Amino acid sequence: MANAMPNVKVSGARMTGIRVACAARLHLGFLDLHGGLGRRFGSIGMALDEPITRIMLRRAEATTVVGPERDRAAHFLAIMTDHLRVSGAHELHVEQAVPAHAGLGSGTQLALGVATALRRLHDIPADPRADAALLGRGGRSGIGIGLFERGGLVVDGGNGGRVATPPLLVRMGVPPSWRILLLLDRSREGLSGSRETNAFAALAPMPAAASAEICRLLLMQALPGVAEDDLDAFGAAITRVQEIVGDYFAPAQGGRFTSPPVAAALAALRDAGATGIGQSSWGPTGFGFVRGDAEAIRLAEAARAAAAGIDVRIRRPRDRGADVSAC
Repeated sequence: MANAMPNVKVSGARMTGIRVACAARLHLGFLDLHGGLGRRFGSIGMALDEPITRIMLRRAEATTVVGPERDRAAHFLAIMTDHLRVSGAHELHVEQAVPAHAGLGSGTQLALGVATALRRLHDIPADPRADAALLGRGGRSGIGIGLFERGGLVVDGGNGGRVATPPLLVRMGVPPSWRILLLLDRSREGLSGSRETNAFAALAPMPAAASAEICRLLLMQALPGVAEDDLDAFGAAITRVQEIVGDYFAPAQGGRFTSPPVAAALAALRDAGATGIGQSSWGPTGFGFVRGDAEAIRLAEAARAAAAGIDVRIRRPRDRGADVSAC
C-alpha cells in the first residue's frame, strides 16, 4: 500500500510543475556479508547536505529530458510513466546531479526524485519503496530509500528474500555540530552495474566472526555515539567497520580504498585528528568526521596538502528527506 513519505518537505499550493531536491549519502559499511542467518548485506548510511540532485518536471507538448544524467533520468521517467499509466508528455530538467559512480548514491536519488515528481504532478500517492524496486534500486542496500524519505542516519536490515527492498530498522538525527570531510577523486569511478555484480559473485562469504564484530560495533558503539553526541565513539566504530569491510573488498577494488590519492588524504586526516575514516561504497569517495567548522577547515587543508588533485569538501549531515515543491 502506498504511503506518504515521512519528513519529506512538500510546499506550494499552485502547481504548474514539481521540483524535487534530494541529497547525496555516505554508505558507511555493510553489516553482514556472511549470510548465515538468512539475510545478507544490511547497511548503515548518512545523508549529506551536499551535493544535491535537483530536478524539475512539468507537463509539455512533447517529452524532453535535459541536463546532467539525462539518459538515466529519461529511462526512469519512461518506466514510471508506463507503470502509472499517466497521459500526456513531460519536460524533465535535471538541474543538478550528484556525481555518478562516486559512492554517493546518485542513481537511487535520481530514480526516486523522478518517480516522486511524476506522482506529485499527477496527484498520485507517494510510494518510494515500490518505485525503487520497479526502477532496479535498493536490491542490496535500503539506505538510499530511507535517506530519501527521512534523512539523518539510517540502518537497514539487509536482504532476506521476502521483500524487494531491505526494511528500514533505525533512523536517527545526527548531531548538527558534526562535520564530514568529503574527498572526491574525479579521475576514477567506483564499481557499478555488471562489474559490481560480478565482484560480489567472486568474493567468498565474509567470515561470521567479522560480521559479528561489525554488528556489535554498530549496535553498542556507533549508534550510542550518535544518540549521546559522542563523536569519538561513533568515529572509532566506523573506522573499524571500514577496516573490516575494506579488507574484505580489497581483492575486487585493488586495496582497502579504490583511489590511492584518496587513501593518502585519509591517512593525513587520521594523523591530523579526524575520526570515522573510510570510503563510501565502492568509492572512490572517502570521508572523515570532525566536530565544528574550525576543525573541519584545518583538517581539509591537511587533506589537500597530502594529495594533489583531490577535491576536499566540508559537508554537514542532512536531517530531513527530499524537498518536494510546486513551481
